[in-house]
Amino acid sequence: MSTSATPVVTIRTDILNRVKAATCADDLYPFLQSAVELEHATIPAYLTALYSIKLGTNTAVAQIIHSIVVEEMLHMTIAANVLNAIGGQPSINHPGFIPKYPGPLPMSVDDGLIVPLAPVSLDLVQNVFMRIELPETPRHYPSFALGYAQRGYATIGEFYDAIIERILFLGPSIFTGDPARQVVDNTWFPPNQLFPITDVESAVRGLNVIKRQGEGTPDDPLESDGQPAHYYRFEEIVRGRRLVKDDRVPEGYSFTGDAVPFHPEGVINLVRNSKLADYQKGSLAYAGVEQANYTYTSLLNALHTTFNGQPGTLRASLGLMFELRLVVLEKVVNQLVIDPDAPHYGQFAAPAFQFAAPAATADFVAVPVVTAETALVPS
Repeated sequence: MSTSATPVVTIRTDILNRVKAATCADDLYPFLQSAVELEHATIPAYLTALYSIKLGTNTAVAQIIHSIVVEEMLHMTIAANVLNAIGGQPSINHPGFIPKYPGPLPMSVDDGLIVPLAPVSLDLVQNVFMRIELPETPRHYPSFALGYAQRGYATIGEFYDAIIERILFLGPSIFTGDPARQVVDNTWFPPNQLFPITDVESAVRGLNVIKRQGEGTPDDPLESDGQPAHYYRFEEIVRGRRLVKDDRVPEGYSFTGDAVPFHPEGVINLVRNSKLADYQKGSLAYAGVEQANYTYTSLLNALHTTFNGQPGTLRASLGLMFELRLVVLEKVVNQLVIDPDAPHYGQFAAPAFQFAAPAATADFVAVPVVTAETALVPS
């Protein structure tokens, strides 16, 4: 797999400069809203890759992707909590919240990194997913990072650093939000990762959780709980081995742990960048993708409700992840496109993650409570 190309997620310079120029809480609202959108934007891409894995195959790869999706949900929640803490209101249940696939991530410079909805492959993991999670100082594949600093762009980590710096500068006075709006549920996320954001210290600590889980630190690719950061977890898939501490090498870590085998034959040939319009109306594939869009939008609507005054509904909201999984596995990815005139003839249908307006206005109905361990991965 080539590393000659160097597209990475780079934040637009004007955005970073505006964060650094913030003089009040209101000035930070759009950037924290964008952080919520950014953390969400990776989830459809990662879920599509996860749902393309045939049941009973590539289990280590599925576990890695699953663990990262759960943490992206955590990051989305932390960003929303910070926004609520300084008096803002997260906005999630509208069509503009969902990025276009394939396309760049929110706030990013369109610098060659286009994120698709595609079945998992080593190329997708290395040349898209690892680039999304790129640390400021990657220990491996340094060509990924070449050039962005000279062009004046910034990584996602630097974007969060800029927000942290402004929160430290503006101080306690910006924390005017109602503490009762804080979303905390330690069934899904442990208390050292998800906690109320009520002041400068807790906001900085929460935003650093996002940074550390995605990138690690300049000196350590592991999180505080010993898990590799997202970039290195994806690299485990590419290298086929777990990252472990290794005193025999100068870096102190090497990919010499348990095997992470990847078998391409264990991947479903899904339609890439699926859209509802790709399928014939009246077909089972169309019905399945349409239902998946409705369930996905219901999830966004439930999260909007959770982050805007009903924090106790987080577990039930995330239960819709379980419902989405069932819809996708039972009614979407097992549907072969059989119309010979269809553009994706011979491939299997894939979730489209499109906005379904009726679901965004429906009353939130709680579904059975599930945990992070059961919501995404088939049992």
